[in-house]
Amino acid sequence: MATYKVKVATGTDFFSGTLDSISLTIVGTQGESHKQRLNHFGRDFATGAVDDYTVQCQQDLGELIIIRLHKEPHSFLAKDPWYCNYVQICAPDCRVYHFPAYQWMDGYETLALREATGKITADDTLPILLEHRQEEIRAKKDFYHWRVFVPGLPNYVDIPSYHPPPRRCRNPNRPEWDGYIPGFPILINIKATRFLNSNLRFSFVKTASFFYRLGPMALAFKLRGLVDRKRSWKRLKDIKNIFPATKSVVSEYVAEHWTEDSFFGYQYLNGINPGLIRRCTQIPDKFPVTDEMVAPFLGEGTCLQAELERGNIYLADYRILDGIPTVELNGQQQHHCAPMCLLHFGPDGNMMPIAIQLSQTPGPDCPIFLPNDSEWDWLLAKTWVRYAEFYSHEAVAHLLESHLIGEAFCLALLRNLPMCHPLYKAMSLGLEGFAQVMVRGLSELTYKSLCIPNDFVERGVQDLPGYYFRDDSLAVWYAMERYVTEIITYYYPNDAAVEGDPELQCWVQEIFKECLLGRKSSGFPTCLRTIPELIEYVTMVMYTCSARHAAVNSGQLEYTSWMPNFPSSMRNPPMQTKGLTTLQTYMDTLPDVKTTCIVLLVLWTLCREPDDRRPLGHFPDIHFVEEGPRRSIEAFRQNLNQISHNIRQRNKCLTLPYYYLDPVLIENSISI
Repeated sequence: MATYKVKVATGTDFFSGTLDSISLTIVGTQGESHKQRLNHFGRDFATGAVDDYTVQCQQDLGELIIIRLHKEPHSFLAKDPWYCNYVQICAPDCRVYHFPAYQWMDGYETLALREATGKITADDTLPILLEHRQEEIRAKKDFYHWRVFVPGLPNYVDIPSYHPPPRRCRNPNRPEWDGYIPGFPILINIKATRFLNSNLRFSFVKTASFFYRLGPMALAFKLRGLVDRKRSWKRLKDIKNIFPATKSVVSEYVAEHWTEDSFFGYQYLNGINPGLIRRCTQIPDKFPVTDEMVAPFLGEGTCLQAELERGNIYLADYRILDGIPTVELNGQQQHHCAPMCLLHFGPDGNMMPIAIQLSQTPGPDCPIFLPNDSEWDWLLAKTWVRYAEFYSHEAVAHLLESHLIGEAFCLALLRNLPMCHPLYKAMSLGLEGFAQVMVRGLSELTYKSLCIPNDFVERGVQDLPGYYFRDDSLAVWYAMERYVTEIITYYYPNDAAVEGDPELQCWVQEIFKECLLGRKSSGFPTCLRTIPELIEYVTMVMYTCSARHAAVNSGQLEYTSWMPNFPSSMRNPPMQTKGLTTLQTYMDTLPDVKTTCIVLLVLWTLCREPDDRRPLGHFPDIHFVEEGPRRSIEAFRQNLNQISHNIRQRNKCLTLPYYYLDPVLIENSISI
């Protein structure tokens, strides 16, 4: 008689426990146990519980390789979902086997789990293990399907039994979660989450906290009459009263310094869209800036051509927004432009705007605005650029390059890698105009642009002083790269093992097909042949789904709560003549009160720290059991701790701290 001591851990989230009947079958290399019921009279499998059991077998089962959990009805009770963390079994020879689950069992079903040792396909020799990994992938592909979101954008997960409403909003003046939020076309549908499999939904804690925060704040806005005012703001200072209790060092600085040219330029380096600016070596024909125009702003003893040659001229070009249609908000037609902004990095270390054109087509009705124009002309020109920043940031840097691409990476992983694969264990994870911007963004996206070190070199900003976003992102990237290198080289002995891993290659091919839509000019690989190629690819995926999102998401409210710094819509056309702008025309161009408040309410909700956050490098789910990978995880955490310490020490010396890439504040995956 062989005795096996079993521990079963239930999840800690609310309602993780179950009253259903749970049975266990143990499979080893020398045999299989009988199916044994574990729970007794509803006392087991409570939320957060770790329950102990004993399973008796007629013979020693040999090395344990698979277990089966059977969830069945308990008398007259309805189906009761159960979240299983893991099962741990101590064999008669005292060897402990770990079987990670970390998933829901919704109905009456059988869940087969492998022992936790990470293995690529070539490592499996037993037919039962090869069959198991093939069956797991087949089942996931049967359940998780791709669906076209918007033609030209990455495909996304098809939600069974859910059919979204038409994308064109029924009432553009009414904010709805499943339609169009004025000035901010959020592509999130909270209603759809109830159709998701439990393993894809937000946790109960996250969902509850989301509505707990949003509901009272939305009601407060309603009671204060803010969401019913369709008029212009009477005074700029009134905007501060939207969130009187939500202030930070950064938001206060923005409100005090938003008109300053130095702060305008600073935001290209360390604001919430710091990946746009690039070094300019030749003035574009479509932006006919002359030396005579900008000489007064370059300093003595130099000229535009000299500064171009020295690498001190930078360009922010919003061509991706050209020709995008606008909508009516609150009964008023909105206006749009695709500006260009020329900047100069001076010897004092400031990035300063020196010329702005509000169109991609020069001409007599498209003047080039300069810092020595009238105060309100220059301020409105800069505000138009900040408006373009809003859409470049929200549509491309945030939604496309973080959320949509991250979801495609994740779905391809779910469909192609079984839980035992080491890469599965290593991974953390109007509308029409908005969509057009993203489609254009995807058409220009390249693999190298998502590999951060290459992106800085390609944009010519690798040695630009005061670029804290670059410094911190590189530190996090290289820490990830070191961790990924240790994991990959532990499981892949040589290049042949990489090229010969069919599951890995299917994952890469599916990302190319479903995320990049098969566009060869993207430079995304369709296969990986070497260990260095695999390391770079996995590092890119990890960074995209964590640090990249943190850089563009965490500071949204701080930089936007003072609305003129980041307006979501403009109610007057771009200026065609200089000298006509006044305070009143400026106020009448900014978003109205209602639009401002709705946009800020959304951003406030998105930027709140989640109640179930998991900082980068912290993996509460135990997937790795081998000593080597576990040491690598601990080393990764230590590296991140050092990066966090360095960032905080640097910030003590800065008037305006940059902390969005502090690893302590980066989530393991995109969680909102």
